[in-house]
Amino acid sequence: MSATILLVEDNPHIMEINREVLTGEGYSVLQASDGKTCLALLSAQAVDLIVLDIMLPDVDGLALCGQIKAEYDIPILFLSALGENAQIIEGLRAGGDDYLPKPYDIGVLLARVEARLRASQQKPRYLSRHGLRLDTAFLLGYAGDTDLLLTQKEYLILLTLMQAGDRLTDKDALYRTVWGVEAGGDHSALYTAVSRLNKKLDYANARVRLAYRRGAGYLLEEI
Repeated sequence: MSATILLVEDNPHIMEINREVLTGEGYSVLQASDGKTCLALLSAQAVDLIVLDIMLPDVDGLALCGQIKAEYDIPILFLSALGENAQIIEGLRAGGDDYLPKPYDIGVLLARVEARLRASQQKPRYLSRHGLRLDTAFLLGYAGDTDLLLTQKEYLILLTLMQAGDRLTDKDALYRTVWGVEAGGDHSALYTAVSRLNKKLDYANARVRLAYRRGAGYLLEEI
């Protein structure tokens, strides 16, 4: 079955060229010229990759990327005339999986599309749960569109609990996973990190907190 690609682009000339090239390679292509249409299509159809222009008429593409990543685990390839290094970094930190400045070679676009689809089939870059999103490539964490500014230990705690789902994680096991050593009965570093994480989640108005069940362990609890 061919992959489905959603093109989000307000320039009709660029849209038509990219559509023709991608359909010629056997991809199914959906088209949206603004953020509203993009979100409507995502709610109605399964999409394997989004090729997203940053400069849209109704919404900033970076903000739209955050909205999409909060709800869907779909790779996003940015296309933008904004090609400075700082702008590329901003796009990747916003949740983009790749960034191709305009103007670009159409062969490079096809290669990037193939690479992103191949990577998404192997290991998802993002983990999402209860409105939280972890970027496993850059070790970043978001509550909605808000960067939680996680330390490495805080990131590993959230990663471990998100991977556990609704299962409780024993505090000794969590300590071993995050610190790489036995706690030896002293869990103060874990308690401090969990307290700091909950403050960051509260500040970001997240819908989740780290909860402890006495004698059983930790889990992410929706609030």
